[in-house]
Amino acid sequence: MHPILLSYVPVADMVARTFGEDCEVLLHDLTTPQHSIVHAANNRVTGRRIGESFRNLVQKALFSGDRGEGEDFVANYYYEHEGRLIRSSSLLIRDEKGVLIGAMCINVDCTHLRENMRWLSRAMPDFDEAGLARASARKTEAPVEGDRNVQKMVYDLIDKILDEARDTDTKERRIEVIRFMNERGIFLMKGALERVADRLGISKVTVYSYLDEVRKK
Repeated sequence: MHPILLSYVPVADMVARTFGEDCEVLLHDLTTPQHSIVHAANNRVTGRRIGESFRNLVQKALFSGDRGEGEDFVANYYYEHEGRLIRSSSLLIRDEKGVLIGAMCINVDCTHLRENMRWLSRAMPDFDEAGLARASARKTEAPVEGDRNVQKMVYDLIDKILDEARDTDTKERRIEVIRFMNERGIFLMKGALERVADRLGISKVTVYSYLDEVRKK
């Protein structure tokens, strides 16, 4: 674990205990992105474990409707996980030079709240579910354009993933790394494909062909 992240461990535990069994807090060391989870407080919500990788961090940054330009946190991003509605917020953690080194992600299971709202809507026909509908639909909104902070985060992740992967001289290894990045939404960010091509020393067309191969499976 990166030394700076050690101070966030008690914060993660405090938040999880404060909000109870429906809240989990995951601490990610993004200097080792393929095994980023270094601390999991009350991991009952998603079942994530130490040694696993991040999943929705990039999507949160791109699609969240509750994030200001240039902010290092994403608040109230909703997504479905195994039939449950998860409300998630993430804080990006940087070192003294401003380099992205980690993230603290808070996940809250809101499934019972959604079920209660639906019960109320049946019991009270005039009950308005519009707020819930808007929250659930956020993940389908268009990506935020022109946010340099999000772009920098994605580019930093690309660099760290490729630095950790190292042996990328063979086609098989390159496809494996591109599959990992594709599954985590890296290529949703404009310019990410070009960044990967430049780092791997191959053409954009080659990266496109690898992506096609990955997405067909």
